[in-house]
Amino acid sequence: MITTGAKRTRKKKLTTAQKQNNQLIAAARAPVEHGFAALKNWRILTRLRLDPARATNLLRALLVLTNLETSR
Repeated sequence: MITTGAKRTRKKKLTTAQKQNNQLIAAARAPVEHGFAALKNWRILTRLRLDPARATNLLRALLVLTNLETSR
């Protein structure tokens, strides 16, 4: 089952269940969006012209470095 967010309109306000549903969706999306934002900070990825297998290893190394940096 796919759950999507609900929008409030001028005439219809969100129910408590809809608000909780939106919060759950936002909580699940936040780490993914933060991850993509962190990847954009690595400028090397904009000029990446490698074999996909090597790119995967590079991304894994960058992820480790990022996690070390954020855990300080």
